[in-house]
Amino acid sequence: MNPVHYNQLADHLNKLGEADARETLRGCCGAEGWIDRVLQTRPFADGAALDTAVERAFAALTRDDWLGAFACHPKIGDLGSLRMKYAGNKQWSAGEQAGVAEADERVIQRLAAGNAEYENRFGWIFIVCASGKSAAEMLGLLESRLGNEPEIELPIAAAEQKKITRLRLEKMGLEDKSIEKPAAE
Repeated sequence: MNPVHYNQLADHLNKLGEADARETLRGCCGAEGWIDRVLQTRPFADGAALDTAVERAFAALTRDDWLGAFACHPKIGDLGSLRMKYAGNKQWSAGEQAGVAEADERVIQRLAAGNAEYENRFGWIFIVCASGKSAAEMLGLLESRLGNEPEIELPIAAAEQKKITRLRLEKMGLEDKSIEKPAAE
């Protein structure tokens, strides 16, 4: 967490109306329970208060909340789904999955098959913080996690969702021109 950035983000979220704040957070994590809990703590005194609200909201999520968050993601390697489903955060998802776009066709096909197997086994799509990972690395992670029991896999997927959310919270402030940045010294 960048304290200066989180202070700016907290201030920005405090200034937004309920609907806009909700939509802003939804771009980072689709779990409605998480969004509700974060917004219940507004106004944020500072970035540390926002960070605490984010963590407490994660800690309170139920299995259904996590599944709701997972359902808001495109499948790793499914760039068609990415384009159609995520107009608001597709730029972030595309960047997070950049390693897939450069992969060879065999790896893409194995990712697609692995995703189907994973979803059949667990009932949710494969979740991984793909940022900085090649398609081959993601495939290796997917294949290694297929052997997990569902009660082991859910916390792993939830931890990956948290990483994705934190990354998106950071990106939100970096790319949102409406968040006031401190003047250069």
